[in-house]
Amino acid sequence: MTSKIVKALLIAGTDTGVGKTVLTSALVAYGQAHMPNKRLGLMKPVQSGVGDRELYTRLFHLDQTPEDITPIYLRAPLAPPIAAFKEQANIDLGLLWQRFEALRRQRDVVLIEALGGLGSPITWQTTVADLAWDWQLPTVLVVPVRLGAIAQAVANVALARQSRLHLKGIVLNCVQLEHDSTASAINDLAPPGLIESLTGVPILGTIPHLSDPTDVHKLIQVASNLEIERLLPL
Repeated sequence: MTSKIVKALLIAGTDTGVGKTVLTSALVAYGQAHMPNKRLGLMKPVQSGVGDRELYTRLFHLDQTPEDITPIYLRAPLAPPIAAFKEQANIDLGLLWQRFEALRRQRDVVLIEALGGLGSPITWQTTVADLAWDWQLPTVLVVPVRLGAIAQAVANVALARQSRLHLKGIVLNCVQLEHDSTASAINDLAPPGLIESLTGVPILGTIPHLSDPTDVHKLIQVASNLEIERLLPL
């Protein structure tokens, strides 16, 4: 273990396609714009298929190689243990920890984007929640504004508690049409008060539907409208 205290945050979700990448991008954009004296690092430990790593290297100057961002890269867009089995590849958790430790030594703040939900498998024996516990990562949960969001939030928070995670809060994300960004749609599909009441976890803000989630200036604005002090480990 390094003696240097480096602040880290895991951006997890209730499922795939819920907006983890949007929130991660917004936090990176905000950090680079408003924390010029902080060295920010980004990591997606395992990626299956083309997607996030390519987006991050295109959007941001991170001073990191693609292998630093994603140490284990699998071609098939499947759950990692299945993709690795098909490709006869090995998901080495020790390697992931070594890369995370190296990044922590080099940076002041490290953002880690998870894959899938907290219950998503990384290996045949390890889930995202297990990794969060093993690495002692404070976690934020992204919940999509859509039908079923309440149950997903409750289930993932229950798993976080069972796994003894430090869950800092929930961010709602309007993943569907623009009208989902309206207060009435949010209150119908993912009412913050009900989710907070059922889970005991605070809602730290809502990401509106973004027609262009690669617009860095818009991403900075999105992050500014969240409870950024509780999200970004300054």
